[in-house]
Formats: sequence, C-alpha cells, structure tokens
Amino acid sequence: MANFTFKFGPTFIFVLLPLLLQFHSGKSELQFNYYKESCPRAEEIIKEQVELLYYKHGNTAVSWIRTLFHDCIVGGCDASLLLETVKGGVKSEQTASGNFGMRNFKYIKTIKDALEKACPVTVSCADIIALSAKEGSIMLKGPVIEIKTGRKDGKQSYASLVDQSIPHHNVTMSTVLSTFQKIGIDTEGAVALFGAHSVGRVHCVNLVPRLYPTIDPTLDPAYAKYLIGRCPSPIPNPEAVEYSRNDRVTTMILDNMYYKNILGHKGLLVVDQELVSDPRTYPFVQKMAADNGYFHAQFARAMTILSEYNLITGNQGEIRKDCRFVNH
Repeated sequence: MANFTFKFGPTFIFVLLPLLLQFHSGKSELQFNYYKESCPRAEEIIKEQVELLYYKHGNTAVSWIRTLFHDCIVGGCDASLLLETVKGGVKSEQTASGNFGMRNFKYIKTIKDALEKACPVTVSCADIIALSAKEGSIMLKGPVIEIKTGRKDGKQSYASLVDQSIPHHNVTMSTVLSTFQKIGIDTEGAVALFGAHSVGRVHCVNLVPRLYPTIDPTLDPAYAKYLIGRCPSPIPNPEAVEYSRNDRVTTMILDNMYYKNILGHKGLLVVDQELVSDPRTYPFVQKMAADNGYFHAQFARAMTILSEYNLITGNQGEIRKDCRFVNH
C-alpha cells in the first residue's frame, strides 16, 4: 500500500477554517444552567410557575409537552408557534389545522411575565417552552428530561409548513417514522413519544372515521361502544368540543398505560393501531407496555433530541420581550 504525506500550508488552513465553522451546530452552544450568571433563578422561576399553573389548571402540564413537540417539529425549536397573527406580517402557526386543539398559550405569558420581572429580556421563549415541558413531565409523574438552555427566539412563522410537518392521525407508519427520522429520532424514540398520548385526549372530529358509518373492526367492540357514547354523531359539534381520553385508568399520569391500551385494541386513532400492526414498531410497543421504566427512559431520550432540533443560538435570533410578537 502506498504511503501518502500531506503538507498543509497557511493558505489551506485559512480555506479550511470557514468550512469547519459551517459544521458548527447550534446544539454546541446549549449548556446546562445557561442563565446561571444572567438570571440565576430562571429555571426555578419556570418550575414555580409550572407548578402553580398545574395546581390551578391541571391540564397545563399536558400542554407544555405538546407545545414543545408542535413548536420543534415545525422548523425547529424557536418559539415560532407562540407568534400571533399580525396584520400585514406574521400569520400564526396556531391557525393551521395541524395545531387544532392546541391550548394554554396564554399561560406562557404568565411564565414570561414572571421572568421579565426578575430578569428583563434575558430568558428566551424557546427556552421557556423546553423547560416547561421538562417540569410538565415531572408534574405528570413522568421522567426527568435533560434540557440544556441557550436557545434564541425566531423572527418568523412557518404557518404554511405546519400541516406537512406534523403527521396526521391517519397517515401511514412509514410517513410517521420518516418524519421523526428527519429530526434525528429513531423508531424506538418515535414509539416512545406516542406515549405522551397517555395523558392526552382526542377530539371527536378525529375519531368519527373509525366509528361511522361502520365501526373499525380493529377496535375492541366494548371500547367502540364507549367511544360512540362519547362521540354520538358522525358530525361533531365544534362548539361542544367533544372528546375522549386515551387513558381512563391513570388519566393524568405519564405512564405506559397507552401501550397496554393499544395492545388491547383500545387506541383512539388510526395511527395508534398502526403502532401495533407494523412490525417495525410492534416490538417496542410490547417492551414499553411491559416496562414503565424502559418507556420513561426512551421518552426522556427522544424529548431531549426533539428539544435540540434546528436551534437558533448566538446572534441569529432574539430574546422576545413578549412571546407573542417579534421585537421591534
């Protein structure tokens, strides 16, 4: 085999350096306790506010986890989901059909106001979303999610990308897995993230295709009867906001009951059944149904990966004064 010797001169080094910098990821700028100097009580304040909101409005804990997912999977973790529509400017991602049923954004403002009082224009809305999800998981007796901080807030909305970025409830499992793979989450992690449905609920508008005009044969008959009781009409009343919970046993506990339910043909959505019928995901469903600790470990791992997807750091973004609007 021939031996090759390379000699690098000054010119080569100057050319190489910018190329190396191109591979510098925003992830590397994240760190644990990023605000230890600029706002020492930042994470403590967020924890306090999440707990206060939970005891006053219990469903907020679920909202924080869902908000992280819906923000990060569309363009990255930049708090773009929080932006409200501005005439002649931003069109809010909240208006997209893929974000139907999202709620409790107003309580993000409660958390932000507490932080602004302690440390004005210091803590990003993107970090508030990530840290709130961490505390929300704890409040729901779920795992501790390792969350680094140092994200910056974006200045644009991706409303037009929402529906193509968030998997619909009746898409194929291949589509679901492909979506997660694009953001660095493997099949095991994707199955774990579905476990968040353990503390969620589904609006009837997404259930009726499995109930009317005929009942989906993959549904447990007794469970189908219960669902018809919850969703008595093939045309749901949007004003009534009819819904059913995924888990009626440990309703507000983030545990592996979701997997036990779908193994018993008691999943709510088509995609829930797909997790059981697809050979790529079924083994992980079995393992998570049998071992809550394993589910928690994989859920925490996947949430950490999700929370670091396509970040804005350094001077690329800003720290919004109000999470609902870009700074002027």
